[in-house]
Amino acid sequence: MGNKLNRRTFLRGCGVTVALPFLDSMVPTAPAASKEAPARMGFVYLPNGVNIMKWTPAEIGKTWKPSPSLAGLGGMKKHVSVLTGLGHPTSKGGHSGADTWLTGADLEGTAGYDYRNAISVDQYAAEVVGLKTRIPSLELSSIGGTGSPGHSHTLAFNRNAVPIATESNPRQVFQRLFLNDSGDTRRKKALRFMEEKSILDAVLQSAKDLDGRLGKADKRKLDEYLNSVREVERRVKRAESWIDIPKAKIDVKGLKLDARPNERGNRTDWIRVMYDLMFLAFQTDTTRVATFQIGREAAGGYYNELGLSANHHELSHHGGDADMLEGLHKIDAFQIKQFAYFLERLSNAREGDRSLLDSTMLMYGSGMNSGKGGGHSPKNLPLLFAGGKGLGIKQGKHHKFEGGKTPLANLFVTMLDRMKVKCERFADSTGELSGMV
Repeated sequence: MGNKLNRRTFLRGCGVTVALPFLDSMVPTAPAASKEAPARMGFVYLPNGVNIMKWTPAEIGKTWKPSPSLAGLGGMKKHVSVLTGLGHPTSKGGHSGADTWLTGADLEGTAGYDYRNAISVDQYAAEVVGLKTRIPSLELSSIGGTGSPGHSHTLAFNRNAVPIATESNPRQVFQRLFLNDSGDTRRKKALRFMEEKSILDAVLQSAKDLDGRLGKADKRKLDEYLNSVREVERRVKRAESWIDIPKAKIDVKGLKLDARPNERGNRTDWIRVMYDLMFLAFQTDTTRVATFQIGREAAGGYYNELGLSANHHELSHHGGDADMLEGLHKIDAFQIKQFAYFLERLSNAREGDRSLLDSTMLMYGSGMNSGKGGGHSPKNLPLLFAGGKGLGIKQGKHHKFEGGKTPLANLFVTMLDRMKVKCERFADSTGELSGMV
């Protein structure tokens, strides 16, 4: 191409971020009251794998007994299934477990890209069910933001494979979910929406003018950029439609909104308040899709409260060392107790003739298997699947699938079907996951 284009030609004046979740162009109204409880899905991620020897139950089927790591499930065992043998056949492993856990992508498999992810299953669902709620999806993590390729701080990727930023501060999450804006703030937001729409119109027109001057490769890049701009446009329309609809009223009493994830003795408070916020977001129908990444891969922090001197990542490279494996097991058992707390909250909350857990499907686990020697494999992942009884999900078993032959994406297809989101195939799926419905 003869003329060199200045990138600012079509970015000029664009102060709007494009790394946002995909939203349908329909502008929703407030959700109508319904006798049928809405279906929900959530994903909770534990980085660095687990001590697989103390995680996996010995028994298969309904007679399974909680392993040492899963003992903390207690009375929630009947609402949970253990899934072994599932993984992502095309993923390469390493420290990119969080990147691919919900996408199943081969990050190096796209020609012309050193790293290219795909849409995550939560965002696939949010494209449809997110039209009915104030927030299409909720993304939480211990660090916040998006991280970097291969070391993601988020589990969520939109249709253009752009990572969606997470939030780590409980108070800020609460304010976003439940704090109503003042009249002056609403007016400022309305003005900002108008300004953003004007900017987006200018960007789209500038890009249209450029289209005829670009080569094939540049047209592809421009198309990807325009898709992201259109996502922003749809998001602005959605946010504008909710601006005058009051948020759910929540009493902050008992919520430890000032807890932080990595302060000594405060980890339990932070994890539980984040679970509390997920619970409240589901209960008030503020969102029906949520992800929670408890820690970053290749990090994970120190667990001083458990008496461990090595950090989570160091323990995952245990090399078979008995003391390091025991430390990893202590972390696994600690996190299962926190997850059981979340399950109990959902189970105790009534929604018509069933519990909130009955209409909520939850996947818990890791995108890597540290194995007996401390490697990071995307095969035979440590996974739990909980809830969803009212959606037709059968729980309470240990399902052992043939290792390497049944993709985790089959579970995603099953979950999407229960959410009434049409999906014939997701990533490398071969159908629904057998034995779950």
